[in-house]
Amino acid sequence: LYNPLDGHRGATMKELVVMSGKGGTGKTSLTASFAVLAKNFVLADTDVDAADLHLILQPAVRQKEKFYSGNLAVIRSDACTGCGRCHELCRFAAIAPATRATDGRSIFTVDDIACEGCGVCVWNCPEKAIDFPEQLCGEWFISDTRHGPLVHARLTPGAENSGKLVALVREQARKLAQKQNSAAILVDGPPGTGCPAIAALTGAHSVLIVTEPTVSGAHDFARALKLAQHFNVAAAVCINKWDLHPELAAQIEADARAAGATPVGRIRYNKIFTDAQRQGRAIIEMGPGEWTDDITAVWHQWLALAGLNSSMPS
Repeated sequence: LYNPLDGHRGATMKELVVMSGKGGTGKTSLTASFAVLAKNFVLADTDVDAADLHLILQPAVRQKEKFYSGNLAVIRSDACTGCGRCHELCRFAAIAPATRATDGRSIFTVDDIACEGCGVCVWNCPEKAIDFPEQLCGEWFISDTRHGPLVHARLTPGAENSGKLVALVREQARKLAQKQNSAAILVDGPPGTGCPAIAALTGAHSVLIVTEPTVSGAHDFARALKLAQHFNVAAAVCINKWDLHPELAAQIEADARAAGATPVGRIRYNKIFTDAQRQGRAIIEMGPGEWTDDITAVWHQWLALAGLNSSMPS
């Protein structure tokens, strides 16, 4: 799989990632509007656990591939002698005794949910009665949208390895951008600071952290900013719905500056965001208004901060 750190810093292709410390800040809504403003960008949705950029951009899928990752132990009941070695060694309590239907002998079975795929039982079964197949964990797609090509994915509910799928989406987006001679990649990142967020952020050129003027918004923004700093990614901040609490919005911006991040604009609260979502449209597609001015200003300032203002007219 693609390692986002390998040779990435010296590459001319730039990845701009939109992230948030928590869900519900308006990250995907803004990304969709940026997609409208962007010129010659490849789009990527790396929020594979709960992808929703496609709900706005309504892509037409032109390539669909399966995503396999991780393994799961499967005991062949006809070959199991019931020695219990696998049961003794399993640290996750995923293997339990059962009764073979054909002859009533005691055997063992694997709980698919509890199995961590470590393989200890497979390596230590004296009868070699345990298979270890690779698991189908989801799908990834290359699609066409009204605002450019989109690489996106869907993780199977309950499946793990979302970080690997994020890395795969970024890899495919980069290949597509290079093939099409695109100017840059615009990434809708996952919320939070876990494995998917790390996989979306590492090696990126610039990150825009979208937050809101609430206690949880300020707290989780600080965590997201620390993550960006840890991986040495230049960070910008945008405060959505800033007018709900102007004092806290100003404090978040002050804290961002003190931590080395750059505020690139504010967006006012407006129910047009919800109206746009219901219609499957980007906010900026809802016609001229204060929301258009706010979002366009944030986009231009972020591009300028990323060094793309002269080459990315919008």
